[in-house]
Amino acid sequence: MTFHYLETADDPRVADYTQLTDVHLRKLREPVEGMYIAESSRVLRRALAAGHQPRSFFLAEKWLEDLDDVFQQFPEVPVYIGKSSLLEEITGFHLHRGAMAAMHRPAPVPLEELLADCVRARGRSRIAVLEDLTDHTNVGAVFRSAAAIGVDAVLVTPQCADPLYRRSIRVSMGTVFQVPWTRIDPWPASIEQLKEAGYSVAGMSLGEGAITLDELVAQDHQNLVLVFGTEGDGLKPETDQLLDARVTIPMLNGVDSLNVAASSAVAFYATR
Repeated sequence: MTFHYLETADDPRVADYTQLTDVHLRKLREPVEGMYIAESSRVLRRALAAGHQPRSFFLAEKWLEDLDDVFQQFPEVPVYIGKSSLLEEITGFHLHRGAMAAMHRPAPVPLEELLADCVRARGRSRIAVLEDLTDHTNVGAVFRSAAAIGVDAVLVTPQCADPLYRRSIRVSMGTVFQVPWTRIDPWPASIEQLKEAGYSVAGMSLGEGAITLDELVAQDHQNLVLVFGTEGDGLKPETDQLLDARVTIPMLNGVDSLNVAASSAVAFYATR
């Protein structure tokens, strides 16, 4: 393996790690360049366990021993080391969670293949759709709940925040590498494809005609898709028109709705 000690913040070899706090820039760069950033030793190990391949490692010297076994597995991957102050200058924040790695972004799984795997694996399937969620924290939290409660897959619409953005990954505690996911496009027209695959499609909604979550559970669908709308506005009208059911979680004490991450956890558990 090759260790490289960094001397300046403008070292071109660590361009993958520059300006990590610029969300707009990274949203444009990372998918186009076929990469993402795994932040913290735990997340890094989960990415590797899922079969993802590293481009490089980036860390302070004190973390070398902790990750020696990882470096032994990938002797051809460069390891960049620097003082904490220099690493902070490069990334834009204080790196205190161990190492980072620039990872190769895996190819997206075709929707047809993902749906077939879901049904084949258990014979009873639960899938979540995230419609245009804009907050990476919410996306990560939904994935963590999906992994914990056994949701088979997560589908994200074309305008949804990137599950492989570093905040999403960090909030999910690396479970974005465990739950199968892909982008569903076109949306919402692809709802028909979900139905053709044998799924009932229910949207979490506060709209008229909504049944309660308990009523949905009582219907005991073999294969069920739960659609969660964007923060604030909820489901798109054109999505709402294609649903098999609108579903609401009854509220008490004058509360009108839950955060999308909280509502997803409730719905996943109830329909498991």
